Amino acid sequence: MAGGAREVLTLQLGHFAGFVGAHWWNQQDAALGRATDAKESPGELCPDVLYRTGRTLHGQDTYTPRLILMDLKGSLSSLKEEGGLYRDKQLDAAIAWQGKLTTHKEELCPKNPYLQDFEYREGVLSSDGVWRVKSIPNGKGSPPLTTATTPKPLIPTEASIRVWSDFLRVHLHPRSICMIQKYNHDGEAGRLEAFGQGESVLKEPKYQEELEDRLHFYVEECDYLQGFQILCDLHDGFSGVGAKAAELLQDEYSGRGIITWGLLPGPYHRGEAQRNIYRLLNTAFGLVHLTAHSSLVCPLSLGGSLGLRPEPPVNFPYLHYDATLPFHCSAILATALDTVTVPYRLCSSPVSMVHLADMLSFCGKKVVTAGATIPFPLAPGQSLPDSLMQFGGATPWTPLSACGEPSGTRCFAQSVVLRGIDRACHT
Repeated sequence: MAGGAREVLTLQLGHFAGFVGAHWWNQQDAALGRATDAKESPGELCPDVLYRTGRTLHGQDTYTPRLILMDLKGSLSSLKEEGGLYRDKQLDAAIAWQGKLTTHKEELCPKNPYLQDFEYREGVLSSDGVWRVKSIPNGKGSPPLTTATTPKPLIPTEASIRVWSDFLRVHLHPRSICMIQKYNHDGEAGRLEAFGQGESVLKEPKYQEELEDRLHFYVEECDYLQGFQILCDLHDGFSGVGAKAAELLQDEYSGRGIITWGLLPGPYHRGEAQRNIYRLLNTAFGLVHLTAHSSLVCPLSLGGSLGLRPEPPVNFPYLHYDATLPFHCSAILATALDTVTVPYRLCSSPVSMVHLADMLSFCGKKVVTAGATIPFPLAPGQSLPDSLMQFGGATPWTPLSACGEPSGTRCFAQSVVLRGIDRACHT
């Protein structure tokens, strides 16, 4: 149980959502590492909002994301669908059938050097089924083994990243990963390309019941569930999956907050006419249906436009990135998400998801935009008021919702979060 935290259940729907989610959970994992360090002061964010405690069959405490993710066949690479923390080799070997057996074994994808280094540091599944895991912020669990001579961890390289699981360093619960086997991630055939295809997936009893079972598993162990955050691809058929998932959440858990982050990859090419039309239609249908069933919807993209005419990607004055790489784009969006979601993850005086959505929605208009400055331009020795004054009537934020520059538009409500500024610079 989360011990009084206002829990949030995260849904990741789609492959680009997986990229954003992998960066997001890696950031949470890094924060957990600081929280377990006795030299660090307690953080302002409550990790129990996003994480759950559990226990393996061997009685070892675990701390895993409260997460349900959906992706297509072939998108996991070396990541096992059931995860690794709760696997018991003795149970795997127990077979009741006494007759003749034929075993069909699929070759696993080899792990890249980054994941191999991660496994070496975190420990691997031993012969007795016990996995050494990172200590839990409340003091449970055994601390990771470290030595003074431990080399610096490897950093993933762009060339080694093919799918989001190639750089995910967080252990997931067996109830987290839900694969849609009827569609393929790779190749030109059997793709989940249209909104209607995605809608029909969750109309099938198999996938609908599987999602409902996972929802019930996570929700029933919560003390105070404040709501759901959905990270959903808008450009492909997962816009339909997200729309049906939001509808299901609204029907089953009315009164809870549902904040949807509609995600789109970086710039697209004018020459792919049919694919661009699909992208535009999926985005439009997705936004309309997600808005109908969510408390708040915010599109997130580093592309300059959601329309058919491509625009240059957004520019950050102090940040260099390759907009054609999902690995880069998703890292920026995950960094922004980690900040804009702060209000409902605070340890003290949090703003609930429902309250935040009520504050930002105006006359029932539930689609909002986001912006960020990464990093915030505060010069050495400069105070925060002086830094803000230099912008005059403008804002320092770079738009992240592919809706163009906000100049000339009227802002009826906003939530502003500033992090990483020392208190001495506040005045």
